[in-house]
Amino acid sequence: MSQRVLHMIGNAHIDPVWLWQWPEGYQEVRATFQSAIDRLDEYPDFVFTCDSSLFFEWVEESDRELFARIRERIAEGRFQVVGGWWVEPDCNIPSGESLVRQALYGQRYLREKFGITATTGANLDSFGHNATIPQILRKSGVDSYVFLRPGPKEKTLESPIFWWESLDGSRVLAYRIPHEYCAPKDDLGEHVEKALATLPERDEEYAVFYGVGNHGGGPTKANLDQIARLNESGASPPLELSSLRRFFDGVAANGGDYPTVRGELQHHSPGCYTTHSGIKRWNRRAENLLQRAEKWSAVADSLGLRPYPLAELTRAWKLLLFNQFHDTLAGTSIEPAYEDARDQLGHASSLAANAFNAAVQSIARQIGIEQEEEMRPVVVFNPHPWPLRADVEVEYTWLRAEGAHVVDDAGEAVPMQMTRPLTTMSSSRGRLVFPVEVPPLGYRTYRVRRGDLVFQKHKVSSSQSRLENEHLLLELDPETGRIAKLVLKATGADLAAPGSKHAVVIEDLSDTWGHGVTAYDKEIGEFKCTSVRLLEAGPVRAILRVESRYGSSTLREDYVLGADVPYVDVRVALGWHEPLKLLKLRYSTSIETDTATFETPYGHLERAASGDEEPGQSWVDVSCGGRGLTVINDAKYGYDVRGGDSCVGSTEQPKSGGGGFAGAGADIGISVVRSPVWAWHDPRELEEDGDFEYMDQGRQNFVVRLIPHAGDWRDADVVRRAAEVNQPPFALIETFHDGSLPQARGFASDGGGDVVVTVVKRGEDGGGYVARAFESTGRAAHATLEVLGRTIDADFGAHEIKTFVLPADGGPAIETDLLEW
Repeated sequence: MSQRVLHMIGNAHIDPVWLWQWPEGYQEVRATFQSAIDRLDEYPDFVFTCDSSLFFEWVEESDRELFARIRERIAEGRFQVVGGWWVEPDCNIPSGESLVRQALYGQRYLREKFGITATTGANLDSFGHNATIPQILRKSGVDSYVFLRPGPKEKTLESPIFWWESLDGSRVLAYRIPHEYCAPKDDLGEHVEKALATLPERDEEYAVFYGVGNHGGGPTKANLDQIARLNESGASPPLELSSLRRFFDGVAANGGDYPTVRGELQHHSPGCYTTHSGIKRWNRRAENLLQRAEKWSAVADSLGLRPYPLAELTRAWKLLLFNQFHDTLAGTSIEPAYEDARDQLGHASSLAANAFNAAVQSIARQIGIEQEEEMRPVVVFNPHPWPLRADVEVEYTWLRAEGAHVVDDAGEAVPMQMTRPLTTMSSSRGRLVFPVEVPPLGYRTYRVRRGDLVFQKHKVSSSQSRLENEHLLLELDPETGRIAKLVLKATGADLAAPGSKHAVVIEDLSDTWGHGVTAYDKEIGEFKCTSVRLLEAGPVRAILRVESRYGSSTLREDYVLGADVPYVDVRVALGWHEPLKLLKLRYSTSIETDTATFETPYGHLERAASGDEEPGQSWVDVSCGGRGLTVINDAKYGYDVRGGDSCVGSTEQPKSGGGGFAGAGADIGISVVRSPVWAWHDPRELEEDGDFEYMDQGRQNFVVRLIPHAGDWRDADVVRRAAEVNQPPFALIETFHDGSLPQARGFASDGGGDVVVTVVKRGEDGGGYVARAFESTGRAAHATLEVLGRTIDADFGAHEIKTFVLPADGGPAIETDLLEW
């Protein structure tokens, strides 16, 4: 052991929000940084390490003198900045683009203020790490990574030092911190001993973190004095006051043959995937509103109609990124912290909505729309760079009393039906729904005229428990409310398993994090159906409503089948009033498979269908033998999939037995809601007569989309369908005016292949535009992308993310890194 070197990493893990609200965290950042500067003055060999670029911005705006001293210490290399991200976020729930923005804004701030960028990534306390992170790190100037969770009891690693590799082949040298990232303020001896006990016994360089943390603090005088005494005693390996850069450089210089870990680093605290439905939905909504606003702001700017609001959108992104901090987005903070998060994410969403509105209003005003009596034009905007087919709803004053019909930009009649208006007042205000087809990242003008135009043939046949169009047949059991049949008519495959439970209540006695949980599988009940009825039917769509109850809770599910679509939307309204329980919505199938595919940030992963709780983005799929089912949603992140036998590629349809169990196949479970006590951490036990507040009590709404398909999920273009659920079209009621723009136009197209364009925005330096795309299917591909009048031809490796700058001078697109440098 005398040959070992322990790099002592002095740090202060700071949770800006957790058991306190953000103003307290703000002050603690300033106090901690002042303490670090004082220790640097007193101990000439001491090195301080910290992450989170936001913390420096806080100091800059509140204590300019301290900020100047920090800048001096950074320049001399003793105040080490790692991470390079805006904060330490949850690393499963944010979208891929949000994680890119953590790096984009974090690293650019460091370069602007200090002339540096971080080269070591750091998410010390995050609750698991998705498989795309190494690619994002490498494409933002980072070559190494440190983390603590999952720990040794949660994930076995061959070595604490290893190469961590994304599915595209990008890799960073990673290190799992031994024992803990913080230490007592006085005695370090036990802390060092526990760290050593978890490390291999071979001679090597390792790093041990120390310093008071969570609520800040950092290394104390007692810590530093004891390190000196331990070195003098020779009772332990040499303890070197060091930095992570020095540690990783030393490891690399040793030339060790380190193992490679490919894919995600999971699991820790799987309850966090579901805890606090509100923050999860606010996050998803803000992410999509911001990306939508950027795309249309770029279009308006490129047309010379409205300057791109770079400062406003940057501010909105930073508010979103702050609220992706792991204890906030995971749902593990105190209740008042979520009042702050609601306000901040609401502000971010409002900034995005204002930018989007200004952009599309300026574009719509320039469309030449001729005057016509008793006509109201509607301009429908598609936020996606591929053609969009969807149903849109419009509400206007004279629609109910006078009747109406819809025509497209060529004057061709479009099916339309009246639906329930949002108002319950007795008035002439009415609401209609009609199908649209809109160019990629484009708009199309429709006209609503007075007077009914009757469509003789309804393309959706319906009864009190059955819906059918040319693609699908959906039948609900009127007694149980479960799906009795879900037939893909092109193949005749019935994917339903009506003998399986649907709205399942689980006993959940785990803490707010879900510590110690592998699966939520202790079923104690099911919502009981109280009614199934036909709610709406017409030439555009039909809707079946299922109402159910459990205890004090209610569940309403509206199954919507459009006339020409190969999917069923389920509009869910839940009134939840159950403590210490979890609700699973299970979509059971007759598909025999022991694997499932989950969307992850800028990618996907195939996992075992073991019933374990897993993180995912907006979709999960099970497929086998040329048939499958994808389940998409717009608000949830926790899932399980319970599989059957392994897939052997058979296309034979399982037999159905007289309305009973149609095949013991896989089922996809969405974790809808869980209700622990706020900020409750194991091993604290709840007293029977304790006065506690339980989470997620009340009403919530979200949408689920069911896509039965032939082949696998790639054949159903699931990535795009999921994006359409989360960024739906926008219908703007207009008026007549002159204008130079045509009735319909598109501004960008990704070609509809394996490469999907996700971002079109102004460049961070104010010149030109930026487009980002990723290979979505796991297959290398060539793509021809059309963006704002430019053509980009590029080869993408499997799972690869690429970023392109479109220069302001009109020159050819240039591939760049995620930081746009």
